[in-house]
Amino acid sequence: MFCLIKVCIIAPTILYQSKEENGKKMTCKGICIRHKAQKPVHLGRYAMGQKRCQICELFIKWDGLWCPCCGYRLRTKPRNLKYKAKLKARKEIEKAKISLAVQPAKQNVQK
Repeated sequence: MFCLIKVCIIAPTILYQSKEENGKKMTCKGICIRHKAQKPVHLGRYAMGQKRCQICELFIKWDGLWCPCCGYRLRTKPRNLKYKAKLKARKEIEKAKISLAVQPAKQNVQK
């Protein structure tokens, strides 16, 4: 009886947070295919919000930090120095556009 209660309490809280589960290596189960992302035409994958799973070896559209398929941590930034610089420049441009859009609104309120 005690074991049933223990399993019921623990089972709902188990999340894929580590690379290994019960000593077994996490592997792709094919669930990630449902979340597979198409390559964008003019923007980079990371700039569009896509994330990459190293185990499943594909880019997915997913809001969480962990792969829904294998439980491995998703990569949210590029590893290559060239693409890191491109992503950083894009983010700075977007930040500048937002600040320019906010400034005229503030000036209209003050008048």
